Amino acid sequence: MDANFRLKPDAVGITEAGTKADVLDALAEKFSAIYDVDRLAVLEALQEREALGSTGFGRGVAIPHARITGITRPVSVVLRLKSAIDFTAADGMPVDLVFGLLSPEGSGVAHLHALAAISRLVRDDTMHEALSNAANGEELYAMITNVTDRDAA
Repeated sequence: MDANFRLKPDAVGITEAGTKADVLDALAEKFSAIYDVDRLAVLEALQEREALGSTGFGRGVAIPHARITGITRPVSVVLRLKSAIDFTAADGMPVDLVFGLLSPEGSGVAHLHALAAISRLVRDDTMHEALSNAANGEELYAMITNVTDRDAA
């Protein structure tokens, strides 16, 4: 797996969410279940970051992210939404791909490198379309890990 962030197979899936709040809650739930972090602490950290400005990256992608205690390296959750929602992205486009990222409290460069790795992944038009059309979480995970493993080589 890419040295920039850790992504477990169970942390990737397709879900229904009607609002940005639903997405943040789904991310917090997945982070808690998969990476054994406090769900409420994650939710509060994601909400605090979102209050500073939308993490709607553009082109239908959001990258909600925060730094928290209790982890030793960046970890990620990836959700494809069944229906695109308003995420108040800068380009005004609704979001259907969400890359949640948590980094250790004191991480600076590692957090930025992980954000950059996600950004590179979703800027590729072919990859973006493939992720948007993935049939299930397993397919999403395979696409992401194939690219991140290739880029790490």
